[in-house]
Amino acid sequence: MIYLVIPAGSYHGWGVLGKYLTREISKKTDISLIYPYFNPSKINNELDLAVLRNNIIPKEQVEELRKASPIDSPILFGILGKSMTTWEPELKGSLNIGYTFFEENILKEEEAKLAKINFDLVVTGSTWCEEVLRDYGVDNVKTILQGIDPQLFNPVASEKQYFTDKFVIFSGGKLELRKGQDLVIKAFKILQDKYDDVLLVNSWYNLWPELLETLKASPFVNYIPYQGEQYREYAAKLFAANGVDLNKVMILPSIPNTGMAQIYKNTDIGLFPNRCEGGTNLVLMEYMACGKPVIASDLTGHKDIVTDQNSIKLTQYRNISLYNPEGLISKWQAPEVDEIVDQLEWAYHNREKLQPIGQKAGEDLSKLTWNKTAMEFYDVLQGEA
Repeated sequence: MIYLVIPAGSYHGWGVLGKYLTREISKKTDISLIYPYFNPSKINNELDLAVLRNNIIPKEQVEELRKASPIDSPILFGILGKSMTTWEPELKGSLNIGYTFFEENILKEEEAKLAKINFDLVVTGSTWCEEVLRDYGVDNVKTILQGIDPQLFNPVASEKQYFTDKFVIFSGGKLELRKGQDLVIKAFKILQDKYDDVLLVNSWYNLWPELLETLKASPFVNYIPYQGEQYREYAAKLFAANGVDLNKVMILPSIPNTGMAQIYKNTDIGLFPNRCEGGTNLVLMEYMACGKPVIASDLTGHKDIVTDQNSIKLTQYRNISLYNPEGLISKWQAPEVDEIVDQLEWAYHNREKLQPIGQKAGEDLSKLTWNKTAMEFYDVLQGEA
């Protein structure tokens, strides 16, 4: 028996990860899923829901496991950022594996200590996170990359059926400074003022005010405070405040990842000028897996995915530092708007050259499946890696 202490859902990265790991590892061995906040309404697929219901264990059984801790089975824990704590801190197994993604690369001394104390092995979602931990003396660490579902995200029939008279740019990820949508807004404003046939399809759904407020730090956009309105209304106000023609944007609502392939395939290029990714950026991976080209930052978690052959890499950056009341918490790099605009214009004028880039992206990402990810975890949980 293997225990997974990890979220499961369809609308955010951790949930997608948990859903697929549960499905794929359960093909290999018996597993039990532990997640105190499991909500069936957050699973949009009845087949996925059936798998999760078959493997999730009731709360009273979880309480019994806590009392019996340490239990004679390996456990895979989702780690809460760089805190090196989990959703079930009282639970321990015969082998304790943690999986973490974080974007703040300045660690506290106690966080590095907890990585060694709480886990036999810390698995990171990117080599960037692994390097950060090793710099702080954490040696019980390795990287396992996330995956894509090849039944959903593949290059088959990837030609546009909609917007065939437009040059369509896709941008995805929660609306916040880290994801770089302020750079997208600034660059797209410049592009729309020069070309009438451009369209920005954006999947930025985010109603966490603390994340929206990080855009205050951007020198590239006029920030609009969130005042409790519906997300699409808020996003429209943000675009309008920054001179973007609302007739040239498509603001998407919250959509489960299983519904995104058709949207990806009806765009010409993805734009991902993200400042920092603790993982490999599932949206980027799924977009590329559809055989679509991207303009992307070659930073942090993106470095595990983008190459000179499968993407148009951004190369010009400036250093930025992030602080909270306690002091410095992270050092990032930020892409330059001028280079983003230059690459968008190159893509606009060289559409015939985008196809081989997208084809290579599809080939590369087809090798990074959730089954591959799950089998790497299975080996680790069996003590074989």
